[in-house]
Amino acid sequence: MTTVDRLFNAAKAAREKAHVPYSRFKVGSAILADDGQIYAGCNVENAAYPSGTCAEAGAIAAMVLGGGTAIQEMLVIGDGPLPCTPCGNCRQRIREFAKPGTPVHVAGLTGVQQSFTLEALLPASFGPENLS
Repeated sequence: MTTVDRLFNAAKAAREKAHVPYSRFKVGSAILADDGQIYAGCNVENAAYPSGTCAEAGAIAAMVLGGGTAIQEMLVIGDGPLPCTPCGNCRQRIREFAKPGTPVHVAGLTGVQQSFTLEALLPASFGPENLS
């Protein structure tokens, strides 16, 4: 099984656990971290809309809790007519733990639709190196 297959399966399983009573739009995400582990997250909505959490943020939190310190590869899965790319806030969250060349795959329920580098999703980004 390829890394992308493993990420897809983990993200798809996480997506099924999403708490989305308002939008009904489930999203899952999975990260291959520098420790070799895969960490997943799902979106969690809240009645106070800005208080919700994106799937990517959940996966990053799981990675940090599990001891991972860097994103090696990532996959986001949603279900809709267009690829479910990370929102702007999540692109910056990913940048905190990933390099510009890190692969980010976006998928629908049947498989990967498109692959990007983080640089393509967040060009000329501001990252931890800017504060050194």
